[in-house]
Amino acid sequence: MGKKIVILNGSPRKNGNTSALVRSFTDGAESAGNTVAEFHLGSMDIHGCKGCFGGHSDRECPCVQKDDMVEIYPAVKECDVVVLASPLYYWNMSGQLRTAVDRLFYCSESRMAGKLAASVVSCRRGGASAAFDRLNKYFTICNMHIVGSQYWNQVHGFTPDDVRKDGEGLQTMRTLAKNMAWLLKNIDEGRKQGISAPIYEERIHTHFI
Repeated sequence: MGKKIVILNGSPRKNGNTSALVRSFTDGAESAGNTVAEFHLGSMDIHGCKGCFGGHSDRECPCVQKDDMVEIYPAVKECDVVVLASPLYYWNMSGQLRTAVDRLFYCSESRMAGKLAASVVSCRRGGASAAFDRLNKYFTICNMHIVGSQYWNQVHGFTPDDVRKDGEGLQTMRTLAKNMAWLLKNIDEGRKQGISAPIYEERIHTHFI
């Protein structure tokens, strides 16, 4: 049975380099029988986190702000895999993606636990691994399981046509999709054999003053 994959595309350009790499990943994921829902953040009205501490994962819409994030929260709640995709902006993710994931991960921490995750980055020349590392930190604080490939999940090019010529980068995306499909099947087999999901403890907050 196919699984649900949600991709947050942080590029302001709908048909830019990031979309070219997302297309390669999506082709691999769909060929394995999975469904992919992509949210193009550059076309959505999403505001920055207010730092109000008013969000709660147990609510249907966990954030106090009611903007286009209301489309993302339920999709992520029901999905099996979360993928964050971004162009490189000064050795980091785009502002569009940062705004969305700060809201998503704070308000949905308990919903994220146990899901598979991956980040993918496009850049012209250098710095992709720095952004890749930064994005993965969202996953590791929320009990998610990062899926790897045969190289860091990045492609290079100044234009979408350049990206489509990056054979190694596109191969990395295809392999990532195949690895996800393999892990999802193994998780299902484990459940059939009575192997339950990991048990997560309620977070202890220790403040250093």
